[in-house]
Formats: sequence, structure tokens, C-alpha cells
Amino acid sequence: MTRLKMGVIGAGGIAQGRHIPSFLKLKEKVVLTAVQDLNLERAEEVAKTHDIPYVFEDYNEMFERVDAVTICTPNKFHAEISIAALNAGVHVLCEKPMAITTEECEAMMEAAEKNDRLLSIAYHYRYTPEAQLAKKAIFNNEIGDPLVTRVQAMRRRKVPGWGVFTNKDLQGGGSLIDFGCHLLDLALWLLDDPKPVEVMGRTYDRLSKTPGQVNDWGTFDHDTFNVDDHVTSYITFENGESLQFECSWAANIKEDHTTLTISGVDGGISVYPFELYQAKYGTLFDSTAKMNEEESQAGLKQAENFVNSCLGNEELIVQPEQALKVTKLMEAIYESSETGTSVKLK
Repeated sequence: MTRLKMGVIGAGGIAQGRHIPSFLKLKEKVVLTAVQDLNLERAEEVAKTHDIPYVFEDYNEMFERVDAVTICTPNKFHAEISIAALNAGVHVLCEKPMAITTEECEAMMEAAEKNDRLLSIAYHYRYTPEAQLAKKAIFNNEIGDPLVTRVQAMRRRKVPGWGVFTNKDLQGGGSLIDFGCHLLDLALWLLDDPKPVEVMGRTYDRLSKTPGQVNDWGTFDHDTFNVDDHVTSYITFENGESLQFECSWAANIKEDHTTLTISGVDGGISVYPFELYQAKYGTLFDSTAKMNEEESQAGLKQAENFVNSCLGNEELIVQPEQALKVTKLMEAIYESSETGTSVKLK
């Protein structure tokens, strides 16, 4: 059986923690061939640890050695590197978000289409067992037509104090573009990609700009902090549905929690934890499920779907046009907060 030759661009935490371990578990289908990082010493250490034969400082030199790459760099470089890889005839799995701007996303899609290569974005929450079950339940009409969706991706004091997460130039934003985007993508996917028409949003940074804050995830400079640590928004769709969305790295709440609920005409659903709410036989029913699979398997399932799709055996679960929609909504939330008015989408 032909194995996919995979390269890793950016050898930081997400590459070492999720992507590399996942591809290593798929040895019958994929072989890790090359790793690149501007920090050549780090790339060499990763290569030595995982027996990866080729190491590069310049990602362009990698493309002739691989069939596909996973891009694990700061957000600013997602579009540039994806387009270079696609133009070189290499399939791309890019970390979320797809890119910082809609224009960059569209350029990535253009390159994928022009070169007949696959482009997917690592929105791995879709692969969690609860999300997969929720998708099946909604597809089988357990809740009827969706009406109102509520999302909260909330952390009490978890501003990432490492890497470049609080660097607006490199990342494009904070809690929304890093954490909230996962739940925003998941909500749109479960709703079967309705067309958004209007967005009202507000972003906040006051907690993280206040001296002496407690933070569970390392230290950062409150004087230079210039990204969002808390975001709220209200999104309406062409079909009449609405989405209440909130995310945070830092908020004065009791505890961290991630919730996504959808209220429909015939029932409601909670994803984390999975629960189904219905009224039937003259009473109210609450149904739960026994989850036999750990959420940590989501990264493996994501890698497997990408590899199988590159080998022509599956369809991508995360399509680039869907990831583009997430970036478009995040842009609108930021714009609405800056202007103080709602943003109408075409």
C-alpha cells in the first residue's frame, strides 16, 4: 500500500502535542518524512525524537520531499505557507484559524482549486465523540428545525503565557481567534452551514490589561497586551435562526466551561455533555448517552480523515469554504466591536 509522505511545518506545541503523535499512530497509511522550523535546533530535536529523516529551516525546500504538510505556525503565516505548498502540488492541513482575513482565505482556496490539491483546516472539535453524536441526532431529525443556538467557550484565567498568543500582529486576535473559533465552527457545522446575515459583537481586554492579575497559564505583560480576552456576539441567519456566542481567556466567572446547545422545534440538544431534550407522550424527556471514546481521540480522527482524503478514500470533513465562513464571522465580530454597530453580511 502506498503511504502518504507527510511534512510538518512549525515544530512547536501543537505539532508535538497533537499532529505528530496522531500521524505516528497511522503508520500503515502515512510516514512522517520531514519537519521544518525557523528554530532549526528545535526541528532537529523533534526529528531525532521521532526518527523523521529530513529537517529544513526553509519550508520551500521541503515540498519536493512530501505529498502533504500540516502547518502549525502563527496565524499570520497560514495563508502564505498554504499557498506556497499548494502551488508546489502538496496537500495542506492547516491549523485553525484558516487565516486572519477573508481575502487570505479566498487566496488559499484559489490555490487549492488551481492546483487540484486538498486544503483542510484543523477544527478538531468536529471529531469529538459528542459532536459526532450530535451531528447524527440532528441529521435524524431529533430536534426538528433549529431555532436558537447558544455557545460559551469560557476560561476563567487561562491567557496563554507562552508562544505568540498575545501578539496581535502574528495572531490577529486573542480568545476569539484562538479558542472561540473552534466552537463557532462546530455550531455552524451542526446547523448545516446556514447563511449568516448580521453580526453584533463586542470585544474586551480590560482584565488582562489590569496589573496583578492571577493567571493559570504562565505569565504575560499586561502593559503590552493588545488582543481580546473576552468576546460576546449575536449572529442572525437568513433562515431565521440565531446564535448567541461568548468566549473568554479571562473572565470573572466561577469556573471554566464549554457549552453548545441548540433549541429546535421538536427538541433540544447539548453537545458538552451530550444530552437530548424532548417533549413526548405527554411529558418531558431528557436523554443522555454513554460515550465510549475519549475526546483526546479527536486529533487522531482528524489526521485519519485528512490522510484518507489525500489517498482518495474519503471526503474531507472540514471543507475550506466552511472554514472561510468562520473567518468571515470573526472579522465581522471584530468590525462590529470597533464600529459599535452591527455588520450586515452579503
